[in-house]
Amino acid sequence: MKSSNQPSETPGMKKTLSLWNYFTIGFGAIIGTGWVLLVGDWIILGGGPIGAIVAFLIGALFLLPIGAVFGELTSAIPISGGIVEYVDRTFGKNASYITGWFLVLGNGILCPWEAIAISTLISEMFGDLLPFLRSVKLYTILGADVYLIPTILAVAAAVYVILLNFKGASSAAKLQSFLTKALLTGMLVAMVISLIKGSPKNILPVFTRAMGPSASTKGTGLLSGILSVLVMTPFFYAGFDTIPQQAEEASEGLDWHKFGRVIGMALLASGIFYVICIYSFGTIIPWTKFVKASVPALACLKSINMILYVVMLCIATLGPMGPMNSFYGATSRILLAMGRKGQLPATFAKVDEKTGAPRTANAVLAILTLAGPFLGKKMLVPLTNVSALAFIFSCMMVSFACMKMRKTEPDLPRPYKVPGGKFGIALACIAGAIIVLLMILPFSPAALNSVEWSIVIGWLLIGMILMYISNKKGNKSQAA
Repeated sequence: MKSSNQPSETPGMKKTLSLWNYFTIGFGAIIGTGWVLLVGDWIILGGGPIGAIVAFLIGALFLLPIGAVFGELTSAIPISGGIVEYVDRTFGKNASYITGWFLVLGNGILCPWEAIAISTLISEMFGDLLPFLRSVKLYTILGADVYLIPTILAVAAAVYVILLNFKGASSAAKLQSFLTKALLTGMLVAMVISLIKGSPKNILPVFTRAMGPSASTKGTGLLSGILSVLVMTPFFYAGFDTIPQQAEEASEGLDWHKFGRVIGMALLASGIFYVICIYSFGTIIPWTKFVKASVPALACLKSINMILYVVMLCIATLGPMGPMNSFYGATSRILLAMGRKGQLPATFAKVDEKTGAPRTANAVLAILTLAGPFLGKKMLVPLTNVSALAFIFSCMMVSFACMKMRKTEPDLPRPYKVPGGKFGIALACIAGAIIVLLMILPFSPAALNSVEWSIVIGWLLIGMILMYISNKKGNKSQAA
């Protein structure tokens, strides 16, 4: 079914993306390399693999209504950075600006975040195999060493992603398809090793307190272990919102009903991926022994087979390019949408006539992304929770916008509708509100600290200044 709300006022955006492209954009943005680097921490926090598995299953199901909300609104209004439009049509310009600006923060900082991850993997993991990679140290920042060769390689990976995005959505989508296959290969490797070397008995005990190099069990029972992991899952599922941000570049004749279902499919596929990986790594050897290493997924493989270890290490190093690519494309479209609405300077509304790519937005993100490898791995921690809060706040606003639009625009053609109607939308609103509260209430284990709050407040102040400048220029243009 083709949507009747296809924008006609914005020539230049190339219509090239298929349903498979959209699936890989969302799946690749969600997965990344957390499953390799942090699976040991998830198991420790859950008090065992079973707690972590249950938490990730609940997390995926918890976010499904929000994914369905995005599917309904995007199929009805398929424009780039549509989140800005949805909130504007329901709650006004100011709420739209704050929501869009928050999502730029949540998605945008993940581009340099992934660049830092690549540099860290090369220096710490490959550096153990090839010491020359750490032969030249540039400096130390916040207690983290920054090395020349890993930085150059991370910059090269970032440049490749940036150039593809300047070429347009089609070129970036091809990279995403390749990376999705690489991630699935990594999962297959873990499954095969678990079947050959492991035993289901290694998943026991169901719960016990454990300690690793970077985490320790906080809960006192299985339920508290599940909750400890559950509050983290929104960050590791962040990325499904990258699918609707590029809706305007859908290929001609795309079935918008199926498009609405793609978002949920990406969430469920990611949940299944996480569950299989946690189970596989948690059963190769007894999990209480598995979690002792700093990066247990890689350390375990290294002790079993060096070739498999190198293969997984290569996949893990390529992994951050997937989220970087997805978030780069999504964030540039949000900036494009804000430029069209007059919420940012008009230059953000311009697209390249040949490629259809938003030029100014891509240039700003290029600068932000290329700064990543020079910041050091200590910058990863304060950015993680900030990104999660910004992301889920935006999701909550979209959910409330969807509910209100059912009343204010009941006749809007909706090729895809949230299952359960208003009840399903209400579940999305409640899910978003609960997660936001978990991240802002002081007694919550996921609450932001003072450094993270300073980043949020600083970002909002910058946004208010830009909004004031844009409004002032807009008023002058109208007066002229």
